[in-house]
Amino acid sequence: MIKLDISTVIFVYLFFSVVVILVVWFFLNFGTRMKMFVSDEKYIWHCSICSNNYVDSRSEEFSECPRCGSYAERASGKGQEKEDG
Repeated sequence: MIKLDISTVIFVYLFFSVVVILVVWFFLNFGTRMKMFVSDEKYIWHCSICSNNYVDSRSEEFSECPRCGSYAERASGKGQEKEDG
């Protein structure tokens, strides 16, 4: 028979309990990891009134700006540089 201290038994129990919890958490979290946000250009809108850029995937032609409430046009795409003038 193996003789163990009560403190050794408690340590081994707690150690393996924590290891099991971490392994289960890792495998459950692995599939539902937050994916990096990549927006499609067709969902990016630009409000000409308040200069707010936002994402709206529900609207096709017109979108209502969430900041000022006006109707907005689609963003021009990749190059939204400010004009000097």
